[in-house]
Amino acid sequence: MAAMKKTTQTQTVVGRIDADVLAFTVGKDPVLDLDLVAWDCLGSAAHVTMLSRMPHAPRLFTAAERNAVVAELAAIASAASAGRFAIAEADQDCHLAIERALTEKLGDLGRRVHTGRSRNDQVATALRLYLRDQLLGCMDEMTDLAEALLKFAKRHARLPMVGRTHLQPAMPSSVGLWASSYAEGLLDDLVVVRAAYDFANRCPLGSAASYGVPLPTDRAFLARALAFREPIHNVLHAGNSRGKTESVAVSALCQPMLTLSRLAEDLILFTMPEFGYFEIPREFCTGSSIMPQKYNPDVCELIRAKAAKVVGLSTGVAAILKAMAGGYNRDLQDTKEMLMEALATTRASLRILTRLVGGLKPVPAKLRAAFGPGVFATDRALELVAGGMAFRDAYHQVRDHLDELAAMDPDAAVAAKTHLGATAGLDFAMYAAWLRHERQTTNADRRRADRAFAKLMKPIAD
Repeated sequence: MAAMKKTTQTQTVVGRIDADVLAFTVGKDPVLDLDLVAWDCLGSAAHVTMLSRMPHAPRLFTAAERNAVVAELAAIASAASAGRFAIAEADQDCHLAIERALTEKLGDLGRRVHTGRSRNDQVATALRLYLRDQLLGCMDEMTDLAEALLKFAKRHARLPMVGRTHLQPAMPSSVGLWASSYAEGLLDDLVVVRAAYDFANRCPLGSAASYGVPLPTDRAFLARALAFREPIHNVLHAGNSRGKTESVAVSALCQPMLTLSRLAEDLILFTMPEFGYFEIPREFCTGSSIMPQKYNPDVCELIRAKAAKVVGLSTGVAAILKAMAGGYNRDLQDTKEMLMEALATTRASLRILTRLVGGLKPVPAKLRAAFGPGVFATDRALELVAGGMAFRDAYHQVRDHLDELAAMDPDAAVAAKTHLGATAGLDFAMYAAWLRHERQTTNADRRRADRAFAKLMKPIAD
């Protein structure tokens, strides 16, 4: 028989843990949690400030003690942003790493900071703070891409382009209509992403391990201090919302990624030599290792793959939640990486496509050459209707004589559609106002949080 492996123990803040078990349970948290350090420091600052205000005898923290802790939390956050804060495996996560750092610097004060809270409490709060910030950035980037598409659409508003259904030539369209359709799609997607932001904008802090504590915890203060809309009322639901918050966010991110994927597919299709409607800037294409003539639309191809990846991550988060009992379960640890990956993937995709669209060029000759007589079949049928013929009769007459159909002027066909939202009825002033509103809303949310955080980190007096 093989000799049994000798087990080793690692000392952590919460006790000695088998080394293999520690490595397995910690996973990637020492790396992932570096993105949460600053947010957990804010949550800890709110918590210790609340403890200093608590009507408790003896006082849990004096103003001076609170100020010392908050100052050190600010120093830790600054060190983390500069890449000078490390999370060891023995720390397990950023929360205990911060507690260790506080204790090393402040001694007993550091050991008292965790009074009345759980790591469940901490991670739920830090993730929501991180998520709010990330979603605001994502909404900015969605607006940037929508703006780039609208600028392109306005420059080429009346440039004819064959409209297609089932990929087959259908009706006269325009580059302006095509590009602005994706811009408006992204602005619609913003509604979904903002809903995810609003979902995350409730404060779980003060719920402890999902069951509260026998202390006069002021959860309304905690919510105000961290610029949340309100506290989550039920403390058990506050804990149970972990994972659900991630699921809602990643599901919401699927919507802009699906829009980006369809835009990328159109660009791949319409830049093929067989179409040649657009030219993608060469810096967004790669060559072949063997074929000298190749310029491949790799960026667009990867956008399709990354959209599929985000959809998969959404399914993965939901699958983890499906059969989980109420209360905290360690399964939730794996939803964190999925959330972070979905956010990073979506934001990178938005940024690179914004740059690509900024350099995209139409090829007018190719666009106009694609107009065969059949594209004008519906327009011809409606001409007959205008002369008094019933539409279905006009439809059959045109269909039965397609070989006699004459080509029409594509520019005139584009100009003839003047009703709201058609090729000659695009309201770019409305789009500009929509963009301004989205930017103002996002900026207001960011300023509200910045003001709250600045106030929170200031020293207080007794």
